Amino acid sequence: MAQYLFSAGTVVAAADMDAYGNTIATPTPVEMGVLQGASVDFGFDLKTLHGRGQFAVDAARGKGSIKGKASAARVNGALLNSLVFGQTMTGGSITTMPQSVSGNVIPSSGGYTILIAPPSSGTFKGDLGVTDAKAVPLKRVSNAPTAGQYSVDESTGTYTFAVADAGKTVFINYRYSATIAGAQGGTVMNVDMGSAPTFALDLMQAYKGKILHFKFYRCMSNKLGMATKQDDYNIPDFEFEAFADDTGRVFDWYLSE
Repeated sequence: MAQYLFSAGTVVAAADMDAYGNTIATPTPVEMGVLQGASVDFGFDLKTLHGRGQFAVDAARGKGSIKGKASAARVNGALLNSLVFGQTMTGGSITTMPQSVSGNVIPSSGGYTILIAPPSSGTFKGDLGVTDAKAVPLKRVSNAPTAGQYSVDESTGTYTFAVADAGKTVFINYRYSATIAGAQGGTVMNVDMGSAPTFALDLMQAYKGKILHFKFYRCMSNKLGMATKQDDYNIPDFEFEAFADDTGRVFDWYLSE
């Protein structure tokens, strides 16, 4: 039976060096989950030799390149950091912002204040603005707000409003941190040009018992794209280029036929 190829296949990557040039002694393979598709383009410069005739009399291959793309729907912090950022990653906490659909009513007494209680017993980290029921932004001031203004104590997450605005509904945006099992994050620093993590990558397709498999020994990412949509999934796009490792190996390839 002839061999055909079908479906998105499987892509697994394992970082072997971080963005600071440190070798990772025991690489951790991570699968690009819910893969939507992957592609690899092998390209070469072709140099031709001409005489007096219209067509070349000889040709020689020059520089080569291997460029790949993969789109995977499952978002994984370990994968993004090891393949794209390559810097220090911390686990167990997350910093984010809530989305209020009902808003908060400014009390008519008690200092006209609203104390923020972040979800998951989180800690207030910073103000991201306040709007009224018509989505008009209120102006932030340092203290003693008047109509259409507010102030905030970022050490406690306490918002103070004007007496004139008592009883009105406001929508408060803020940043908070919380402890969540499995959460991943980090701060990307401005490292020197040329610094980037490297990784090995396996691309495999299996269909009707037959296999296509590429193993690239050393790769570097040159692009990560993430796009939100109004009514669809955010499916990150990942791009990379493959090159030779320290022993000259570029890739292995295997086909069932």
